[in-house]
Amino acid sequence: MKARPEDQKRLLELAAVDAEARQIAHRRKNLPERIEVERIEDERNGHRDAAATLDITLEDFDRDITKLEGEVDAVGRRAARNDERLASGGVPPRQLSEMQHENTSLARRRSELEEELLEVMEQREAVEHDRDRTGALIDRAEEQLADARRHLEEAEADLQTAEDRSAGQRAELVAGLPEDLLALYERERTRTGIGAALLQARRCGGCRIELDRMEIARIAALDPDEVVHCDQCSTVLVRTGESGLG
Repeated sequence: MKARPEDQKRLLELAAVDAEARQIAHRRKNLPERIEVERIEDERNGHRDAAATLDITLEDFDRDITKLEGEVDAVGRRAARNDERLASGGVPPRQLSEMQHENTSLARRRSELEEELLEVMEQREAVEHDRDRTGALIDRAEEQLADARRHLEEAEADLQTAEDRSAGQRAELVAGLPEDLLALYERERTRTGIGAALLQARRCGGCRIELDRMEIARIAALDPDEVVHCDQCSTVLVRTGESGLG
């Protein structure tokens, strides 16, 4: 294939623009701001899971407290009824002894229930404290996440500006290239990732391998408009005064 030397040199500009586009895409994929957002999201979600577990525990404690309070109330009502009957008189001696014994048992049972209730309430208070602290951590994570997302949006906007600029430059370069030369460039770019490279100091700018003397001599003998390929990576080699062919 033949192409004007100036068109071949434009391939180097196009390759530089494409390399910049690849770098922008790589930066977009690996933005520190995105990594930070994901880190904070994971942290926030962990706090949310912990809060959900604590909420379930609080609900369990509330059920236990309601149950114990009901039992304490039932025991108290039973003891109060016995006290009323004992105070009213007229209770047969045998039943009187049984009621007095029952009241003693009820008092002991009520004391046990109240002690258990107090313990459960203290446990609930501790869990509620943990829940409040976890809620504060969630709120803090949400604030950090909002800041991190804003920084990510700003970074992505900067990248979008760079991408738009690169796309504009590429469109201008492509418009000025012969179709067959551009097709060759795109084919090599698709295959190896680099469509064209500078032959500099007898070294391929694509694979970085130095060409042997015979290949250099062959290339030096070609017309300037002859399109040259690297014999190692097949990338289009663009010859300039830096190629070391003289």
